[in-house]
This record gives sequence, C-alpha cells and structure tokens, in this order.
Amino acid sequence: MNWIIETERLYLREIDVQDVDDLFEMDADPQVHLYIENNPVQTKEQIVEVIQMLQRQYAENGIARWAVVDKQTGECVGWSGLKLFRTPLNGHVDFYELGYRFKTKHWGKGYATETSRAIIDYGFDRLNVTSLYAITHPENEKSIHVLNKLGFQFIETFDYEGDVTNWFEIRRK
Repeated sequence: MNWIIETERLYLREIDVQDVDDLFEMDADPQVHLYIENNPVQTKEQIVEVIQMLQRQYAENGIARWAVVDKQTGECVGWSGLKLFRTPLNGHVDFYELGYRFKTKHWGKGYATETSRAIIDYGFDRLNVTSLYAITHPENEKSIHVLNKLGFQFIETFDYEGDVTNWFEIRRK
C-alpha cells in the first residue's frame, strides 16, 4: 500500500474505489451530516463521484482528503486531510483547510486528533505552509474541542453559503 502518513493506530492514504462501501456507510448516516452543509448520500454512485473528484484533486493539487485506515482491522474508518482552496473563501485564496469525517461507530476514539496532528506536521514540514485553516459549525462542540486541543485559534464567524461558520487558524511556530 502507498501510505502517506502513519500514526500510532492508523494509516492515511489516497482514497480510491476500494473505499466505496466504507465511505457510503459513513456518508449515508444523517448523524455524520448534522453540522455540515450537505445531505447524506443516497447511492454508492454518489460516492464514486466523490472519489473521482478527490482523484482529480490529487492529480491537480497533489493533495486532497485521505482515507483513514485502522492498522489492526484494515477498515477505512473515515477520511482526514487537507484540501487546497484555489477559490476565495472568507477573504482567503490558495490556502489549505484541515478537515475530517468518521463513521459514527468510531467517534470518541481520538482519530480526529491523532490524524490531524500528523496532518498539521505534514502541512508545515512537507508543504512548507505557514498557516492552516479549519472551519466548523458553531454548534459542533466536539469538532471545536478537537481544533482547540490541536492549537487552532478561533478567528471569526463568517457566512459560508448561507450558514454561520467558525473560522480557525493554526500558525507554524
């Protein structure tokens, strides 16, 4: 396998067609979509389209969200990674945004924190960026807790496509 990052319990690699069933399980769950701007998927074909979009991002930008794979079971438990925003968002352009999403049965295991720490290091050390950003719904207390634990600072609240959204930043030390 082509692992990009390895943590204590997890591997991170590019998402591909082998992940359709796991990503469908995750993205069809309404709980997973409670605080994000889109609706649960209805078909596996929608997941295939997402995978194709991610593969274009890998080819064009060299980066996109990565599959998070449990080392012991081999299960894809969700995704985590950086997205390169080439179009303006909240007054910024050409920046990397940290994001993560996991199957509900894996919530509370620390996977968001574990993968994000490694991804932050990747962004600062490998991509040589000076800042990384994250966005979340103001009521998503668990995600806000993760971001605070990682060292992200709340900057402001802004309108993201009609939704009130929190903007966070972490700077390289």
